[in-house]
Amino acid sequence: MTLPLPRPVFDANTRGGGMGQLPEWNLTDLYPAPDAAEVREDLDRLQAECVAFADRYRGKLADLDAAGLLTCVRAYEEIDITAGRLMSYAGLRYYQNTMDSERAKFMADIQDRITNDTSALVFFSLEFNRLDDAHLDGLLAANADLARYRPVFERMRAMRPHQLSDEMETFLHDQSTVGAAAWNRLFDETTAGMMFTVDGEELNLESTLNLLTDTDRAKREAAARALASVFDKNVKLFARIHNTLAKEKEIEDRWRKMPTPQTGRHLSNHVEPEVVEALRDAVVAAYPRLSHRYYRLKAKWLGLETLQVWDRNAPLPTETPRTIPWDEARATVSEAYAAFDPRMAELARPFFTDGWIDAGVKAGKAPGAFAHPTVSTVHPYVMLNYLGKPRDVMTLAHELGHGVHQRLAADQGELLSSTPLTLAETASVFGEMLTFRKLLDAAKTKAERKTLLAGKVEDMINTVVRQIAFYDFECKLHAARAEGELTPDDINALWMSVQAESLGDAFEFMEGYETFWSYVPHFVHSPFYVYAYAFGDGLVNALYAVYAEGEPGFQDKYFEMLKAGGSKHHKELLAPFGLDLSDPAFWDKGLSMITGMIDELEAMEE
Repeated sequence: MTLPLPRPVFDANTRGGGMGQLPEWNLTDLYPAPDAAEVREDLDRLQAECVAFADRYRGKLADLDAAGLLTCVRAYEEIDITAGRLMSYAGLRYYQNTMDSERAKFMADIQDRITNDTSALVFFSLEFNRLDDAHLDGLLAANADLARYRPVFERMRAMRPHQLSDEMETFLHDQSTVGAAAWNRLFDETTAGMMFTVDGEELNLESTLNLLTDTDRAKREAAARALASVFDKNVKLFARIHNTLAKEKEIEDRWRKMPTPQTGRHLSNHVEPEVVEALRDAVVAAYPRLSHRYYRLKAKWLGLETLQVWDRNAPLPTETPRTIPWDEARATVSEAYAAFDPRMAELARPFFTDGWIDAGVKAGKAPGAFAHPTVSTVHPYVMLNYLGKPRDVMTLAHELGHGVHQRLAADQGELLSSTPLTLAETASVFGEMLTFRKLLDAAKTKAERKTLLAGKVEDMINTVVRQIAFYDFECKLHAARAEGELTPDDINALWMSVQAESLGDAFEFMEGYETFWSYVPHFVHSPFYVYAYAFGDGLVNALYAVYAEGEPGFQDKYFEMLKAGGSKHHKELLAPFGLDLSDPAFWDKGLSMITGMIDELEAMEE
């Protein structure tokens, strides 16, 4: 059970009051308290069930008939739910305050117990993957309930060429808590503990990043320089984390005979490498007509010859700064969801009313935002760092989209509900698009429409262009690390090579910006995760175009797609909409929506 990964924090917004009462999580739907009897009981049950499962099935999978294999899979699924519930509770508490040593210890202890107990289950996927194809096909043909799990089996068996010995797989499982997981914790606790001095005020990472969208250019510059100063002081540690994790990955990939560092991510995303490569190539080819063109336009609006990094997310001069109260943000998103389909707003309602959202910025709280599904028998939780700006409203719409998706997919059960990252961003980005279109339709003046369009274009550039640049940075980083240890200067140079290419000639880069790779959690927690954001944005742009054209029964088709969770391949999911990701021209269709918005912004200047 992995911990939730925060959404990127580079879209963060300015600080301010007047937001009203912000909600906090009520985690009692998972467990009443860390010392509750239910926690101890579940830990004991998990241990007993893991031992019993291994005793019953180890070395015997090949002898099971269809009904017997179904019973086995369902038992495995129940164990997964218990482990997931425990880890979700521990992880969510930890993310509320990563500097609290009690919470950190509780999470580490739970993680150790789960890792130790589930070591007995390592045999299952290994032994399952040794089943003869014809034998398994016969079992699936004989039992429709078992056949439901075919997508799970296919994802497991995709790893067959990369499977190690039982003993080696068990070793890797057991040492995971002192491998990547330990370096992840070090990264989280380091970033959460960093403080930045801006105009005499001590701020955490989230609040300092927020200042990069302040209306005062001097304050934006001060924040950027404070970030650079603190990142530079910690850059050796961050370089050590990246070197170690990249080397660990290279070793494991080599043993598993993975052809590229990206292969494991593509397998887990259930997406073909050529589809990802087509996305990457389409976006890079579009840099000149997307980010390069837009930022030259923005420099003109700001009255600047060139932009500095602290101008990238600056508000427009025509934008009237204001703090959006929480209740207004809730109403905006809820109404946008309801206008699309009342069922969508109803699915989102309990997040607001039942303690499923933690919204405030607090000391030690993880930066960014996420929606974590927990387990299929409970419900998701959403984390935000809400500071009352328009992009915060879009982040709320984004994470609620995840939450709605996760609620709908839960009916598939624990093993089938999990959606590959590439498709997991669909509902979130679609929720953003619904909210944006509602606000755009309500715009009363040309200036208001311009501000909304520019904000959306910037968000899409951050989601598409910036994330593909991040992906290229990771590709370069892992390739370079395979040749030897990387110094901080080596990593800095790789970062700057993709930044200059993706942002274009409108930018100058201040001294110190070369270390800004160091705070991005995705590089540490989940290598090559980032292309999923661009994947989701491009997919949703195409999907929304189908909706806007009046596709009959679109809402019902959309809900069926979300309900499918991980039970269908992307080809099958998108076929009802007439979309095919394997079409080389697919991504250009999605990118054309961004181009069209920039066209409209340029036309406003005439």
